[in-house]
Amino acid sequence: MIQIIRKFVFPALAACLFHVPALAVEEGDEAPDFSLPSIHEGEPAISLAGLAGKVVYIDFWASWCAPCLTSLPLYNDLYHRYRDQGLEVLGITVDDPIEDGLEFLADVQLDFPIPADPEGEVMDLYSVYGMPTSYLIGRDGTVKLVHMGFRDGDIELIEQAIRDELAGD
Repeated sequence: MIQIIRKFVFPALAACLFHVPALAVEEGDEAPDFSLPSIHEGEPAISLAGLAGKVVYIDFWASWCAPCLTSLPLYNDLYHRYRDQGLEVLGITVDDPIEDGLEFLADVQLDFPIPADPEGEVMDLYSVYGMPTSYLIGRDGTVKLVHMGFRDGDIELIEQAIRDELAGD
């Protein structure tokens, strides 16, 4: 019995414990296109294809995510600082119900588009498994940076990657 456990159970358990899901979308990949409705009623749908030729920073967030509450206002600052140079920011909310995201946005002013993905279809397309997760997409449509989580000092790294991409580095 011990041999069976060692031979079959331990390897299966180890595989489960140490399995880290591979990102479906990694740096160097072409960013998958999507189209999502705006969280704000009456605003047009938002698609990645509609932003072709721009540098796009996509952030997946939810109102219950504490690091998201810190990062989103900082992304708004980046948006204002670099939008005239070709930066677009999309803050894809995965809140379900959408009203949770709207309630958050009532308290936090964000000026960039907020697509709504309550069913998680685009989140699944990008294989997002933690909040927040962000993708910097170059003018050529490829992923230049994948960033998971948000900690002190991250905004400087993200801003540098954006500046480099806007400069064509």
